[in-house]
Amino acid sequence: MTTAAIIVAAGRGSRAGGDLPKQWQMLAGRPVIAHTLEAFSAMVRVLVIHPDDRNRAAGLGVEVVIGGATRTASVRAALEALAGRGVTRVLIHDGARPLVPAAVIARVLTALDGHKGAAPALPVTDALWTGAEGEVSGTRNREGLFRAQTPQGFDYAAILAAHRAHSGEAADDVAVARAAGLAVAIVEGDEANLKLTWPGDFARAEAILKGRDMDVRLGNGFDVHAFCPGDHVWLCGVKVPHDRGLLGHSDADVGMHALTDAIYGALAEGDIGQHFPPSDPQWKGAPSHIFLTHAMGRIAARGFRLSNADVTLICERPKIGPHAVAMRTALAQIMGVEVGRISVKATTSERLGFTGREEGIAALATATLVQA
Repeated sequence: MTTAAIIVAAGRGSRAGGDLPKQWQMLAGRPVIAHTLEAFSAMVRVLVIHPDDRNRAAGLGVEVVIGGATRTASVRAALEALAGRGVTRVLIHDGARPLVPAAVIARVLTALDGHKGAAPALPVTDALWTGAEGEVSGTRNREGLFRAQTPQGFDYAAILAAHRAHSGEAADDVAVARAAGLAVAIVEGDEANLKLTWPGDFARAEAILKGRDMDVRLGNGFDVHAFCPGDHVWLCGVKVPHDRGLLGHSDADVGMHALTDAIYGALAEGDIGQHFPPSDPQWKGAPSHIFLTHAMGRIAARGFRLSNADVTLICERPKIGPHAVAMRTALAQIMGVEVGRISVKATTSERLGFTGREEGIAALATATLVQA
């Protein structure tokens, strides 16, 4: 089962003020959209943007789709972009909701186990008035009324068919789903999951970020693989030409193994061998991105996000410097984070020890996790 997240960020958000659309304004030192994307880092992500924002989105490391003239058209463009890629469930989220808690996402996903659609909401608790010319003109019953939030989750095939059949604009994707006859379950939302709409909302969001009881986890990993006959080595997701290979049960990517263990360590969930036993033949020759992707999924499941990761490769040869940027990029894509959060560097052991004798390669890695 593959879940994808569509982050809708093609609007202009003029009510929020500022020189930039609200999703590109700064919040706690980072663009709003960076916070939003991070909440869905364990999934396939599609960011829907305005064509004027191509350059701004270039450094985010996610798939980009150009939006349409309306929100409904933008969502459909992203849904169509996911066609034929094995996606079974999709979460559709407003780019201007940067503080969505991991627990809200988890509740939506759980509800999708038994429903074609699910969305978070909060019951209306205030009295409701109507007004005219600055005065109260009447009241409305609040019973059964909810304040809708996102992400709104759906069976992918069902919501794609609903959008293809829908003409015109809709308030949200729940409206599109219901017009197609889909039942949508309501799950509990969260007051922190506010949508940035007015200038004052940024101050509220900053206060929420500062007020969170932040749980920070640090993990480290170490791995070693010996050289064997071959013509290349896999290091941090990059195939590097060399006069020897690396010996291992999987593809022997020593850098990715150390990083995966660092993540498991930060979560106090053991190491690769516990999750993927080398005695199991299904992992023979397996690409190491399988292990790292699983570790990233555990981060999200535990309600954390990756703050940064640092990998050090220890060897005399091959030379790592010419490949370091490609390695950082490969790891960032696998992990669903910005390249700026991933470091890959190398050192030698000054011709000392097994690495100095070029008998193998060692790797050290550190990963920092913070509460989402």
